[in-house]
Amino acid sequence: MPALAADLVRRQVAIIAVGGGGITALAAKDATSTIPIVFAFGSDPVKLGLVASLSRPGGNITGVSTIAVELGRKRLELLRDLLPKAVAIGFLVNPGSPNAAFDLTDMQLAASKLGQQLIIVPAHDENEIDAAFLDLVQQHAAALVVQPEPFLFSRRNQLIALAARYAIPALYFERSFPTAGGLMSYGPDFSEVNRQAGIYTGRILKGAKPADLPVIQPTKIELVINLKSARALGLEMPSTLLTLATEVIE
Repeated sequence: MPALAADLVRRQVAIIAVGGGGITALAAKDATSTIPIVFAFGSDPVKLGLVASLSRPGGNITGVSTIAVELGRKRLELLRDLLPKAVAIGFLVNPGSPNAAFDLTDMQLAASKLGQQLIIVPAHDENEIDAAFLDLVQQHAAALVVQPEPFLFSRRNQLIALAARYAIPALYFERSFPTAGGLMSYGPDFSEVNRQAGIYTGRILKGAKPADLPVIQPTKIELVINLKSARALGLEMPSTLLTLATEVIE
């Protein structure tokens, strides 16, 4: 990634658009302090050191961040609505993610406030994902939350298949999971995230300074439920969740 960022700087591009996570943005930041950078990802840009603050980025970088502590707690609350008696909830996390420590802290705090036990299972390659699900079964996890993270997103078919094999209700962070057969997702509308990043890119190309453009935090959050997957797991989806759902897949 650093080599790619350095190559873009050598080419003297007008702007660098960054997706795919904090590692990519950090590589771009290390490569240039003058070329504007616009990011769109789920990491916290302040904690990563990309911007001084969300309201006043202060440098050559701004963009859209989908990070929000409230999402972690809300995901656990949704699983509690689905499985009121569940206590032990798994959290699949990629330890190689720059946001792993932040996500872990936020989820542990949320679980503690809700009186839930958080079973942390790490995975940074496909073999470790297989092992993580075996660990969840051995520790009697009632359900699973998947960390919003690019690598885990890239393994969505594997995650969906394993959740079905071991009959573990899983809550994901992006609608393509339930669309592909996962149980449900709760997270930002990423098409809107990319649209907002595109608007910022256009404004900067017209002369706006990244330092003056506040980091955008999306307000539209989607709950997508796959009823076919729920039935396969033997779950009756509560009417409260169906009412909250942005989309219900039959």
